[in-house]
Amino acid sequence: MIFWIRWLALMGILLSCYALYVKRTAERYRKYKPMCDINGSISCTKAFLSKEGALTGLPNPIYGLAFYVIIFAATMYFQKELILYLSSIALIASLYLAYISYFKQKNFCLVCSSIYLINILIFVLSL
Repeated sequence: MIFWIRWLALMGILLSCYALYVKRTAERYRKYKPMCDINGSISCTKAFLSKEGALTGLPNPIYGLAFYVIIFAATMYFQKELILYLSSIALIASLYLAYISYFKQKNFCLVCSSIYLINILIFVLSL
């Protein structure tokens, strides 16, 4: 179980790095079109550049990076309770952000959805 949580945390780190790169690049270059932007309703930049794409001035991918690094470190020290606690918070945040993206923005973000899935899997595996 710990192996899979560690692997998911690594995938989360990679996706968070990509999300941060896309967000920063899209802010700098208006004509930038990342691989995750397929059309008007399937767009990661729409999600990343929205007001919900940042909390207290920091982009959500920064929080994701911190979360996944802590989860990865917690697997090294077999801190199952910490993993369960943090993954519970991540699950709630993922459900909220998914609601915003899918129902309020009417947008499907491939990167975000992958991150939501990783968060769900980490939570389930930590039970």
